[in-house]
Amino acid sequence: MLIGNKKLEIQELENFVSADDAAITIHAEALRNAEQSFLFLAHFSADKIIYGINTGFGPMAQYKIADEERKQLQYNLIRSHASGSGQALNEQYAKLILLSRLNTLLLGYSGIDPAAIQLMAEMLNLRLYPVIYEHGGVGASGDLVQLAHVALALIGEGEVWMDGAIVNSGEALSSHGLEPMQISIREGLAIMNGTSAMTGIGIINLINAKQLVKIAIRVACLINEVLGTYEDHFSPSLNESKLHIGQRKVAADMQGILADSKLIKHRYEHLYNGQLSEEVFREKVQEYYSIRCVPQIVGAIYDTVLYAEEVVINELNSANDNPIIDHQGGNVYHGGNFHGDYVALEMDKLKIAISKLSMLLERQLNYLLNDKLNQKLPPFINSGKLGFNFGMQGMQFTATSTVAENQSLSFPMYLHSIPNNNDNQDIVSMGTNAALMTAKVIENTFQVAAIQMAAVVHAIEYLGISEQLSSSNKHLYHQLAPMIPLNKEDKPSFIWLRALSNSLKKIDFSA
Repeated sequence: MLIGNKKLEIQELENFVSADDAAITIHAEALRNAEQSFLFLAHFSADKIIYGINTGFGPMAQYKIADEERKQLQYNLIRSHASGSGQALNEQYAKLILLSRLNTLLLGYSGIDPAAIQLMAEMLNLRLYPVIYEHGGVGASGDLVQLAHVALALIGEGEVWMDGAIVNSGEALSSHGLEPMQISIREGLAIMNGTSAMTGIGIINLINAKQLVKIAIRVACLINEVLGTYEDHFSPSLNESKLHIGQRKVAADMQGILADSKLIKHRYEHLYNGQLSEEVFREKVQEYYSIRCVPQIVGAIYDTVLYAEEVVINELNSANDNPIIDHQGGNVYHGGNFHGDYVALEMDKLKIAISKLSMLLERQLNYLLNDKLNQKLPPFINSGKLGFNFGMQGMQFTATSTVAENQSLSFPMYLHSIPNNNDNQDIVSMGTNAALMTAKVIENTFQVAAIQMAAVVHAIEYLGISEQLSSSNKHLYHQLAPMIPLNKEDKPSFIWLRALSNSLKKIDFSA
């Protein structure tokens, strides 16, 4: 993947994440631009007071730093802020965080030594990813603590992931013939003072959220076939009477997936034929909201994901540190591009949207498992002996519990600003916390989706309708069925549910 010559977009980032052997190449002109920024800053800062070069940091910016102490100042910043706690972020997150920081430094607004940029690229290509801990950032003066661990790995004093294990970064660099990063002017601050942790995590969240939207659409189509619903709730005429992009997209996808279904009913044939004389209709005139309102519910979620993607991708391709080095204009500007409000707000919105998606899946699951509602399937889709066997009863408890956790996690971190740093950071974004909580909600939702997908497959098998499914759903059913054991006898399900949850992240659910 060539970087530095264009705006990075979500699809190439997804390809980069999924490919173990993906490599990056830095565009030569971008590296020259970064070098010009570095050389300009070295000259410009010689007789001026510039934050973070010859001053202390944060509320200690009023203290001047002597010329002979400037390099040590950067090391002090890195070491003092490498204070993260909690779990280490997995390699996927670390990979995207390192790429995110590299991409913004290549814009040429940071005045960083090009050698540091090249080291970051080499680490990515060698799959040496900094070990970064979940707790520490407040997302205001950038993701200081998380990115301090990136900088610590670069100077050879931190930790990296190598071949799936955590090792000393100095030893890892040496084993690949690499020298640690050297401080020239402001390498510590340039690496730490930005939003790249929340942005890298946010990109993974977006990739997974888009997959969950596809899953929700496909699950809805399968349920419509299981229940033999009417087609008009996903019809063009109904959904195009509203102007929302997401609703129209979801309805169109459902129309495409179900186009050749032998199970979907047409209202004209059943209720508009003038032949019904019943006083109480045996079949439902219209479906419950969790079935009938999928275009409206998932459509709103889809639109939320799309806008979040636009914002996070803009952040990824922006200069987000302080100060900003304008070598072309010949000036250095102090401000707050490190503030993570854009990403924080979108992560909270995404978290709420995916929580709602999990709630929709849980309600659809309940409909399938409650024989009094669906009037087609045994309680808990129990294919064994009623009363003696339990079907999916235990799995429903897990789904309900997990959705409840999502609901509790969905209070916005954006509203949890706590002043700190001697009140220098008097209002903060909590963007990395927001991104990590969103990641938890997304992971939970894959687990709920696995249970719901299992219920749909069990229902299809119980009713014996696999050959009547639409051709698209039939293909998907034959992919999923081998992963989902029948429940005629009571057996533990946690192992295959875990495997199914992971598989759902990779299966192509496109319409």
